[in-house]
Amino acid sequence: MSKTPDFHYSNVIMKRMLFFSALLSLLLYTETSFAQTPKKPESNRFTKVVLAQRLEEPMQFQVLKDGRVLYAERKGKLKVYDPKSQAMETVAEFAVSTKYVNKAGEVTEGEDGLQGVILDPDYDKNHWIYIYYSLAGEEAKNVLVRYEWHGKELLESSRKVVLEVLVQREECCHVGGGMLFDKDKNLYLTTGDNTFSRASDGFAPLDERPGESPRDSQKSSPNTNDLRGKILRIHPEPDGTAGAAPYTIPKGNLFPVGTPQTKPEIYTMGNRNPWRPTIDSKTGWLYWGEVGPDGSRDDLEKRGPQSYDEFNRAKGPGFYGWPYFVANNKAYVKYDFATKVSGEPFDPSHPFNNSPNSTGLKELPAAQPAFIWYSKAQSQEFPLMESGGNSAVGGPVFRKDDFKNASRLFPEYYEGKWFITDWVRGWMNVVEMDENGEYKSMERFLPDLKLKGPIDMKFGPDGDLYVLEYGNGYFKDNPEAELIRIEYNSGNRKPLVEASASKTAGALPMQVTLSSEGTKDFDEGDALQYEWVVRKNNAVFKTMKEANPTITFTTAGTYRATLTVTDKAGEKNTKSVEIKAGNEPPVVEFEITKGNSTFYFPGKSIQYEVRVSDKEDGSLANKKILPSQVSVSTNYLSEGFNLTRIAQKQLSVDASAQYATAISLINNGDCKACHAIKEKVLGPSFTAISAKYKGDPAAVAGLSKKILNGGSGVWGDAFMPAHPTMADSDVKGIVRYIMSLSDAPKPAKTLPVKGTYTTVAPKGDTEGSFIFRAAYADRGTKTAPSQSSEATVILRNPVVPVALADQVKEIGFNNDSTMAFVRNSGASFRLKGTDLTGIKQIEIIRAFGRKAPTPPSGTIEAHAGGADGMLLGKFSGEYSDKMVFDIAAEAGSGVKDVYFVFTGAPIGIKAIRFVAGD
Repeated sequence: MSKTPDFHYSNVIMKRMLFFSALLSLLLYTETSFAQTPKKPESNRFTKVVLAQRLEEPMQFQVLKDGRVLYAERKGKLKVYDPKSQAMETVAEFAVSTKYVNKAGEVTEGEDGLQGVILDPDYDKNHWIYIYYSLAGEEAKNVLVRYEWHGKELLESSRKVVLEVLVQREECCHVGGGMLFDKDKNLYLTTGDNTFSRASDGFAPLDERPGESPRDSQKSSPNTNDLRGKILRIHPEPDGTAGAAPYTIPKGNLFPVGTPQTKPEIYTMGNRNPWRPTIDSKTGWLYWGEVGPDGSRDDLEKRGPQSYDEFNRAKGPGFYGWPYFVANNKAYVKYDFATKVSGEPFDPSHPFNNSPNSTGLKELPAAQPAFIWYSKAQSQEFPLMESGGNSAVGGPVFRKDDFKNASRLFPEYYEGKWFITDWVRGWMNVVEMDENGEYKSMERFLPDLKLKGPIDMKFGPDGDLYVLEYGNGYFKDNPEAELIRIEYNSGNRKPLVEASASKTAGALPMQVTLSSEGTKDFDEGDALQYEWVVRKNNAVFKTMKEANPTITFTTAGTYRATLTVTDKAGEKNTKSVEIKAGNEPPVVEFEITKGNSTFYFPGKSIQYEVRVSDKEDGSLANKKILPSQVSVSTNYLSEGFNLTRIAQKQLSVDASAQYATAISLINNGDCKACHAIKEKVLGPSFTAISAKYKGDPAAVAGLSKKILNGGSGVWGDAFMPAHPTMADSDVKGIVRYIMSLSDAPKPAKTLPVKGTYTTVAPKGDTEGSFIFRAAYADRGTKTAPSQSSEATVILRNPVVPVALADQVKEIGFNNDSTMAFVRNSGASFRLKGTDLTGIKQIEIIRAFGRKAPTPPSGTIEAHAGGADGMLLGKFSGEYSDKMVFDIAAEAGSGVKDVYFVFTGAPIGIKAIRFVAGD
């Protein structure tokens, strides 16, 4: 009997079983994979802890196992911070060289000094530490020295010079100084190209003219027989007999020992200023930041690419391009500085060093492209790098296995990722690589964290991320310089507490409602307990266990109400508010009685009246308060100040208010890296710039262009990087602030409490405002201090930029919001709170665009109160540069929200002008 059918049936069953088994395995694998995908932690689980402040040019640090932090200061001091006692002690002070001589023979501050410190991997046994610094004296060299350190002073008798790097101190910079050990206890040391580059127009310094070697980077970075512009790798050895070598050369460096015209210490070469190296403990790959040149424009035919900073990775030894290539092997051009003649671009696959200033091999290894690169402009490849001045700083690769006994540990989400930062821009990004070490993605770490000159960062033994902040300015003791650590909290978080009061001052009896509005807890399901404790002179006045209690004060004095919020795990947080009882603050009003209360019109007058009343003092009306006791003033403030903050009484009407936006941009941007108010840093002081261009009518336009496009030559070799993404209005505001520094302060004009004022603005200024201010400080009472109040009225220019529009519909804006573009018919935007008193016409100022073959046309309507509200007036027809329409007489008065509605062809709008009648 045939068994074929049975065999066939069994085969089918077997196939089905294998299929379902494979399917089940796939499902289980997929479920496991998804279950194991780490979730990104919430930012509020990280806490910034400030350890030490007002450091003096800190450069590099090491965290000891007991939590102490050893760090180097550029001017020569080695210090240690103890978090237990919060004490800072000086371990040693080295005589260091920090100056260089420029071409004119002037001595100026440079980058040299005490650059770094690192502990030996066997520090617990041998107590060795290594220090890299610029030796003071006639010999121009940087030295790597080793000492014994048992926690107090260095043991001077143990000093051992491990390595010397010969350098130039004429027109020089770029020191490097980063150090680390790998798992084989090999020491890596970064060295800069030690070349003056600011005379190269922002391109590669390749000056081969006789006597110009300080300006030729070919003598160092691509010189196989020089230790500069490299990452060196050596293996320190213990002292043996007299004359024993302090280190040996590990296998696997770029050039084998004995190779003619080479240094065997070289691991990578072609580095400009390699900064803060790190090693991935799992792969052994080396990562570092690379500070680039200063150029802000491409000149591909004559010179080469613009400047790029880099973040690099080396899986082994190699040549990283400088000064022949930058970024992803963008090639510079062979340029003759004597004849100004350009040759061919360098070839990254076959680079040669034919400079007479080089003592090494002519033929070099093929150039390795950068891992990450970014210029002064916005990066298309890596948009999170932002734009402006830049200075790449490397950071650590996180591996949880590096922290066996950590009290706190960063989450699994960051496993194998590289933390990087930028000294100028102050962000911290996290880079993810694939299994082959290739770039995969990048994201911002703690978006709200703004670092102030981060110069070194690494994980400590406790699992926290430590960051050393140099501050915002070169070669000076920045008050913002500090040592911080970032802690991760994987468990319960403290509540976020907000506390406020319905009144913070008033007469007796004074009823106040205390509010906890805004208080929240980040842990889901946490029940919060509230306790208010009100104290007077540190004595408890009243305790209340409600979220928003009401309290009545019947005794004069200053009280502090403190809200303590406790979650179900017992974690607490507090916030306080001060309350002054016994004196009602005065009421001050400034009213425009005749004229427009939103706009000023040059040469036209307004009438105004100030009213003041005070519960205890009386009022202006009953003459118990005299006009002489009320301060009434006006200032004209040009563009560039924060009008909203003045209106909210967050700023007084003075120079800091006038230029609040500009000052904020300077403080939060890269300006302070190169400039200070009065002192010369890398570039001239703002005061010197102001004095130089004082009285020059073209200064604002010229200096604004230089900030946007970059440039050099006016102040010697200092190079201004480009800022192409900054708004034109912001740049002009910064320049106007700088120009104001040479002006004598102008006192505010004193006005009567009632009168007429004619507004006269500076010629050509179309974006300023008149600020009217009335203030009164009352007399106080026997038991309560004086209280003051003020009222402010702002009259702005009748040309309203579209940047002030809101509630937009089908409207797009350019990068700096100086132009609005109507996308579709039915688009609209609003100008809020506009006084139409005296307004006879509205003029639409068109933004220039491409000329169409057929002139576009459409209808523009102005409505009050809403896009479909009362019609104020309209324009219909062919678009022109300025489109004007009349305001209906019955509609033209009072403060209204004005909506502009567009039907017809798309159009670009720059501003709205409100025109007053005669």
